[in-house]
Amino acid sequence: MSPRQAARYDAVADFYASGWTDAIDDPASLRLLSLAEPIAGRRALDLACGHGRVTRELARRHATVTGVDVSAALLAVAREAERESALGITYVHADLTAPDQPWLSASPYDVVTCNFGLSDIDDLDAALDATARALRPGGTFVCSILHPCFPGGHHVSGSWPEGGRYHDEGWWRADGELSSLRRQVGANHRTLSTYLNTFRRHGLRLDVLAEPEPPETWTAERRDAARHPVFLVARCVKGD
Repeated sequence: MSPRQAARYDAVADFYASGWTDAIDDPASLRLLSLAEPIAGRRALDLACGHGRVTRELARRHATVTGVDVSAALLAVAREAERESALGITYVHADLTAPDQPWLSASPYDVVTCNFGLSDIDDLDAALDATARALRPGGTFVCSILHPCFPGGHHVSGSWPEGGRYHDEGWWRADGELSSLRRQVGANHRTLSTYLNTFRRHGLRLDVLAEPEPPETWTAERRDAARHPVFLVARCVKGD
């Protein structure tokens, strides 16, 4: 991640933290957590952890957890929550894609998670290199993203710009009225094949691929958009 990436979320930290509370009931996050199991007694690393929503849930499930994020503002929210209700979480302020990563020198992790964070990271190769280095052989990487094939709908931005092409990759800022977060921080669009091939290049073998449907409350306002796949959750296993 670059300083520009940090600034994207530092500028919207209050908005983001207030919109994503500790109550995890969205299908994509729930599927990510289910694919991370069994987690009790294991060492877990939550990448692009933000204000610690998934990080805290992993700790509540009795994992020993480290959360890493480039946004100092979001980590301040996470650390305040840890002070108020300690779960034994370690938070690290770091650029995941930087070449020098001293926090990765700790013993390998059993599980690495990244909930809707990969599209915020400009250098996917560097991020997945760090992910693979963090995992022990046989360890699992579980991630959730907006489905790369999601075209959007009325007032809802898709994975790529309106008027653009699925195959045109790059960072862009959404303009859909109902896409409140992505209007502010933007996202990187990548094809499904780019994600899967990058996993493979870094020794992360695809184990499970899921496409959870959005909740009815989301669908009610976005019926045309809900006709398409919206979320993608993947579990990969690091080779020996």
